[in-house]
This record gives sequence, structure tokens and C-alpha cells, in this order.
Amino acid sequence: MGSDHPLSRRILVADDEAVNLKVLAAFVRDFGHEAVLAGSGDEALARFDPTIDLALLDVLMPGIDGFEVVRRIRRDPLLKDIPVIMVTALTGREERLAAVEAGANDFIAKPIDKTELKVRMASLLRMKQSQDELKRYQATLEDMVSQRTVALSLALENVQQMQRSVEASQRETIFRLAAAAEYKDDNTASHIRRMSEYSALLGGLAGLGKHEVEVLRHASPMHDVGKMGIPDSILIKPARLTPEEWEIMKTHTLIGRRILQNSDSELLQAAEVIAISHHERWDGTGYPHGVAGPSIPIFGRICAVADVFDALTTPRPYKEAFPNEKALAIMREEQEKGRHFDPALFALFLDNLDGFLNIQAEFQD
Repeated sequence: MGSDHPLSRRILVADDEAVNLKVLAAFVRDFGHEAVLAGSGDEALARFDPTIDLALLDVLMPGIDGFEVVRRIRRDPLLKDIPVIMVTALTGREERLAAVEAGANDFIAKPIDKTELKVRMASLLRMKQSQDELKRYQATLEDMVSQRTVALSLALENVQQMQRSVEASQRETIFRLAAAAEYKDDNTASHIRRMSEYSALLGGLAGLGKHEVEVLRHASPMHDVGKMGIPDSILIKPARLTPEEWEIMKTHTLIGRRILQNSDSELLQAAEVIAISHHERWDGTGYPHGVAGPSIPIFGRICAVADVFDALTTPRPYKEAFPNEKALAIMREEQEKGRHFDPALFALFLDNLDGFLNIQAEFQD
């Protein structure tokens, strides 16, 4: 790997500003890794090879910018799995969407916080290590099967274990992306955890199978990932939104689907369904498409109950947290007037309220 450090990885660092390049390279070396330096997008592309474990790419570089660098490596079968963190002073809606659409795994804003960079790099490097181990083992497995079929049973068991490791890394990455989306909305990891556990509990009560409940548990935190594309002036406005601002806010469901669509991952496919449907209402007055009744996907109907309960009992920029009694009264009134929720699911929620309150107490901010 280019270093004697037992956990050393090769990190490509690309920035056209010499000072920034020097600072990032020093951070990378302090973390025990080898820094491979590039002063432009063209130079970064030239230095990309399968031995690179992770890339830190500046967005604004002369010639080929960081977004184009990511797009090109994602088209290369030998490089497409290398994780990329976009390093940028730009944090607007278009830049965040462009980073995701280009294929970046994460982004971090300048000036760089060393501890934050270390945590984000460590998460992606663990995922990359799991993927590399799986690839190496699969290559070895092909040779083993042709020579020693007796060892096939053990080999398959090992592959399954490695796949579980990759899935665990994917879940961690999904959780961190959900946290990034909620960060601008002044929410916390506790909100994401409550949303996850509320949804899983209600899904189990509704009769979903064990596997479906686990998919729901890990996909539901992505319900508001589209808020990454909503301007901060609207997202964290400490007052009621104007009708025009509310129309923009509602587009977070469409942005979420856009971010999550066309994935091969079962979790991200479920997250896409949740993102587009969790604000639909049973009577058809929800958004973005006005879907009604059982036509709303079950994951969306479940997350609607969980999301409204947590939103009412959580402080937001425009309101204080409501006590549970008031929150439940509001939900009952909404249900009576407009049939906001799936009646069967809402009844299950009320009949098993103690379970939801236990989750609320366990995952306090």
C-alpha cells in the first residue's frame, strides 16, 4: 500500500490550490495513510488506478472539474468502486445534487475540520476494505471450485459473511447520508434513530415479514434525503413558510426520488419509495402526486405515521416540541377531519402507544 503502517491506504488528494493540497495531504499522512497528490482534474484522472483506496477531490479545478472526474471514473470498471469525498467551499442546492448525481459518496465543506474528515474517511475506507476483501475472495473462489469442490461449502459460508460485512458498511453509509440530509434541518442522529425504530415497530405490528421490517428499519431514515436540495433560507426558516416557499419545500420528495432512483440496492430502492410517498395522505390530499388509500405504498403509509409523530414531538426552527398528549390530540383531529393516515395503521399505533413511547424515551436528543 506504499507505507509500513498496518492500516495505511493510498489516498488521492486533488486540489488546484497549493495551500489546500498541502493541508489535506498533511491530514491524510497524520491519519497514517499515503497521500497521492494531484494539482488539477486532468492530473487526478492520470493518477487514478486500482491501487487508490479513496479520493478527496476539490470541486472547482481548472480544466476538468471534480464532478467530471467522478463521472469518468464511475464509467471505468476498474475504478468505479473507489469511494470519493468531494471537498468544496460550495454548499448550495445545485452543488450537493451535482455531487450525488456524479457518483460521489460524500462531501465535506471547506474549511476542513480534521476530526470530521477522519470520521468520514474511516467509514468509507471500511466499506472499501470489505468490498476489496470480497472481490479477492471471489477471484480465489473461482479457482478453488475448479480444483477442490470439497471446500465449496466452507467457501460459500465465508462469502456470505463477507457480504454481510459489505451490507453493514452500506447501512452505515446510508445512515450517514441520512444524517447529512437532516443536519441542515437542525435535526439529530436521535431523530433518525427514532424514525427508524418507529417505522420498524409499526411495520412488525402491521404484519410485515422479518426481512421487510429490517429493510424498512434501514431505509426509513432516508425519507427526507431530498432536503439536501432545499435552500437553507426555506429549510431552517424560523417562521411559517409562504405559499411559494411551501411549494419549494414540497419538492424534497421529488429530489429524494431523484437522488435514490436507479439503484441495484434493495435498501435504496425501498428508500426511494419512502422518499416519494411518505407525505401522501389516505384521502388523496397529500403530495407530490395526490395518491390515495391502498395505492400509497405500505412503506410510505407506515413512515407517514412515524414521521408526523416525531415531527410534532420534536423542536423545529418554527416551533417548540409539543408534549405527547398534544401531539396525539393533533394526530387524532387530523385523522377525524381528513383521514390523513391509513386507518388500520393509525389504530395499531394508538393501541401500541407504549412501545412507541419507549423508543422515544430511549433515543432522546
